[in-house]
Amino acid sequence: MPEIPVVPALWRFPARPASVGRARRALSDWLPKDVPDALHADLTLLTSELVTNAVRYGGGVEDRVELVVWAADGHYWLAVSDPGDGRPVMRQPPDVHRESGRGLLLVDALAAAWGVRPRPYRGKSVVAGLALP
Repeated sequence: MPEIPVVPALWRFPARPASVGRARRALSDWLPKDVPDALHADLTLLTSELVTNAVRYGGGVEDRVELVVWAADGHYWLAVSDPGDGRPVMRQPPDVHRESGRGLLLVDALAAAWGVRPRPYRGKSVVAGLALP
């Protein structure tokens, strides 16, 4: 009999700035208590950056963003989805005069792998994985 995989955790939030903090808290509450502090901090930062981008660029205030988290293949995986058509763009180099525009650079630096996947009905998911220690 095959082993039943872990069911991913799923949260949906309004596409509003206050949802970024709610997403970080949801992730922190979901993570096992024995997750190393550095991994916890990196997962929280990735969540913050990806949810911020989804809220800011992924749709209107009546829309929702979705956070899915799961452990598989030696990684913690995050997928943040929104209904927007645009694809995230990593600015190289970032504009030093702007307060924003560095989120995907952080994602790229922290994640073992990341990418954008279209959703079958509308929008996209940005998926990022962090290796387990």
